[in-house]
Amino acid sequence: MQTSIDQNGRSYRRFWFIFTLLLGTFTMSISQSSLSTAYPTLMHDFGISADTVQWLTTGFMLVMCVSMPISPWMLNNLSFRQMFMGALALFDIGSLMIVFTPASWGSKGFWFMMVGRALEAFAVGVLFPSYQTVLLEITPKDERGTTMGIAGLVMGSALACGPIISGIVLKFFDWKSLFILFMIIITVVFIMAWSGLIRSVMEHHESSLDWLSVALSIGLIGLLYVVNQISKSHTNWTLNWLILAISLIAVILFCIRQLKLSTPLLELRVLKTFNYDLAILLTGISYVALIVVTIIFPLYYQGVLRVSPFVSGMSLVPGAVFLSVLNPFTGKLADMIGFKPTMIIGMLMIVAGWFLTLAMADVKSLIGMILCAMVIEGGNAFVMMPAVTLGANSLPNELVSHGTAVITTIRQILGSTGVAVATMVLTTATAHRVAQGIRYETAAIHGYHMVFIMMIGIEVVGLLLALILRDTKSKVQ
Repeated sequence: MQTSIDQNGRSYRRFWFIFTLLLGTFTMSISQSSLSTAYPTLMHDFGISADTVQWLTTGFMLVMCVSMPISPWMLNNLSFRQMFMGALALFDIGSLMIVFTPASWGSKGFWFMMVGRALEAFAVGVLFPSYQTVLLEITPKDERGTTMGIAGLVMGSALACGPIISGIVLKFFDWKSLFILFMIIITVVFIMAWSGLIRSVMEHHESSLDWLSVALSIGLIGLLYVVNQISKSHTNWTLNWLILAISLIAVILFCIRQLKLSTPLLELRVLKTFNYDLAILLTGISYVALIVVTIIFPLYYQGVLRVSPFVSGMSLVPGAVFLSVLNPFTGKLADMIGFKPTMIIGMLMIVAGWFLTLAMADVKSLIGMILCAMVIEGGNAFVMMPAVTLGANSLPNELVSHGTAVITTIRQILGSTGVAVATMVLTTATAHRVAQGIRYETAAIHGYHMVFIMMIGIEVVGLLLALILRDTKSKVQ
C-alpha cells in the first residue's frame, strides 16, 4: 500500500486517503439527483406545485455553481483537512435541517428545507473541484489517468445512482430517510477524516478573498436560473430577460476583474491553453450526454413504455454499473495510449449510442433502451475524466486548482443548459404534434425523436473536437 508525505512531513496511506475522500464526495454528490422520485410525496406533504418542488434540484445546482469558483481560494488559504471536514459538517447541518422540517409548516416549511439544501449544495460545490485538484496533486503525472479513472466513479456514477438509491429507499421508507442515510454515511466519513485518514496535502498561498469577485460570480446563478425557465410554461419573460441581461453584465465584469487582479479568485488565464480549452468542451459535452440520459430516459420509460417509477429508476442501474466498471479501465488506457485516442473511442461510442436510441424509440423496447444507455454512459467513461486529467496536465501545477474549478463550473452550466434545452425540445415538439390532432403517445415519440436528433448533433461536435486534440500521452506540459 503506497505511502505519501503530507505538508507536515508525516507519512500517510494514499489508498485510505483516496478512499475516504471519494466516499464523502460520492455520498454528497448523490444528493444532487436523488430527490426527483420523491417529488410527488413532497408536493403532497408541503402543499406546493411541481414548479416549486423543482427548486430542490434547480436551487441545488445554482448554489453549487457559485461556490465552485471559491474552491481554489479555499484550497490556498485553508488546510485541506479543515476544508474537507468543514464541508462534511456543513452538509450534515443542511441535512439535519431538512430532516427536522415539519410538514405542518406547509410552504414555509418547504423554504426552510431549501435553506438546508443550499447548505448541502455549497458543501458539494466547494468539494467537487477540490477533490479532483487534490487527487491530481498527490498523483505523479504518468499515473494521473488511472487515479482520475477511479475518481470517475464519483463523477459519473453519483449522478446516475441518485434516482436508483432514492427509488429503493422510498419504496420502503419515507423521503426523510434519504437524508438520514446521507447523514449517517457523512458522519462516518467525518470520523474517518478526523482520525487522520485525511491529511493536509496542498501548499498554502495565502491571499485575501476578493468579495467583489464573489458578488459578481452570483451572475452565474442568474444565467442558470433563466436557462432553467426555458422549458416552463407561463414564464414572465420580461423579468427573465432583465435577469439575463444583469447576469451577463455581472459575469462579463467578473471575467474582466479576474484578468486584471494579481491574485484572482479564479485564474481565467488557464483558457489560453489550447488542449485545456478542448478538454473543457469535451468534458462538458460528455456530461450533457450523461445527464440527459439520466433525466430524459426515465421520462420515456414511464411516459411511453408505461413502467412504474421504481422500474424506471432500476433501469438506470446497468448503465451506471457499466460506467463505474469502465472508469478505472479508461484511466489506465489513457496512461497507456494517450488521451486523444481514448477520447475518440468514447465520443464514437456516445454518437453511436444516440443513433441507436433514435432507432430504438419506435421499437418501444425497455431492454433496447437500457442497452443504448449503457453504450452512451460507457462512452462517457472514455471522455469525461480523461478530459479533466488532460486539462490538468496541460497546466502548470500552481494553476491546477483553478483549472479544475473552471472545468467543473462550465461543465455544470453546460449540463444544466443541456437538460433545459432537451426538456424544452421534448415538450414543444410533443405539444406541436398534439395540436395537429395526433394522439399523445405518437406525439410524445416524435418529441423524443427530436431530443435524440439534437443530442446526435451535439455529440458529433464533440467527436470533431476530440479529433483536433493535440496528440499526447500523459506527459502533456
